[in-house]
Amino acid sequence: MGGDGGFRVLAGVDGSAPSRLALEWAVTEARLRHGQVRVVTAWEFPPVTVGTEGLVRDPDVFPQTARRLQNEALKRVDSEGLTVTGEVVQGNAAAMLLRAAENADLLVLGSRGLGGFTGLLLGSVSTQVIHHSPCPVLVVRTRSRTGDE
Repeated sequence: MGGDGGFRVLAGVDGSAPSRLALEWAVTEARLRHGQVRVVTAWEFPPVTVGTEGLVRDPDVFPQTARRLQNEALKRVDSEGLTVTGEVVQGNAAAMLLRAAENADLLVLGSRGLGGFTGLLLGSVSTQVIHHSPCPVLVVRTRSRTGDE
């Protein structure tokens, strides 16, 4: 349990359906344990290869988009009566979540984010976090009616 007496739940949010579900779960868990929620959204500049340098005209679009995705997710959950803080950080999502998890009692994240391989059960971020987290991890998976994610 957190050193300040409150249970600290960390939620990783990237705007995907599984991350929004993870945030809902994190808020519910914090409410049950009389705790607080810290939401972390990480962003990175996309890799640039020869010939693509001019495609990104406004580098501020990345942190702005991350902030917008986080704000939209926060608006969708009922966090009344809870302390919920949000943070948008630049860096690799797994690395940023692992760093933030050092001060958490539980880390909640979605099984799949906005990355490329949709058929996988776990994404690269959730896989890395599961193996290296300093606190317990809950990976939330969505269910679809067709069986596909």
